[in-house]
Amino acid sequence: MAVEENIDEKYMREALKEARYAAAEGEIPIGAVVVCRDRIIARGHNLTETLHDVTAHAEMQAITAAAESLGGKYLQECTLYVTLEPCVMCAGALGWSQVSRIVYGADDPRRGYKLYAPRALHPRTKVSSGVLADECLRLVTDFFAERRR
Repeated sequence: MAVEENIDEKYMREALKEARYAAAEGEIPIGAVVVCRDRIIARGHNLTETLHDVTAHAEMQAITAAAESLGGKYLQECTLYVTLEPCVMCAGALGWSQVSRIVYGADDPRRGYKLYAPRALHPRTKVSSGVLADECLRLVTDFFAERRR
């Protein structure tokens, strides 16, 4: 189990890098990476402000890039690492992509899929949460605290 935790932390740190890119662009700091066979095949961060598109969440960017990388729409042998619990929209897209595993950092008690659509994911998708949760949550809370000043 310790080896998997270390791998999860390794890739969550990559998702955190993406979240920091989002923050630097004035976007809500959420980042994601897709890993397939122990290799990052896609990266994404929030681009909703940049693209003027409410669907341009980090997960959506990463799903699209991963599908392009693999040459197909299913992510059955992939793990998505994302800094915040996916929303309902992203959970639905992840369900349709048949991603094997989702690892997220911080819970999102206001907008997370578990609150509104806990069955949105594919039945075979495994979910792990809480990986580097404090660091992931701090990025988001600091971002909004700065905005309120």
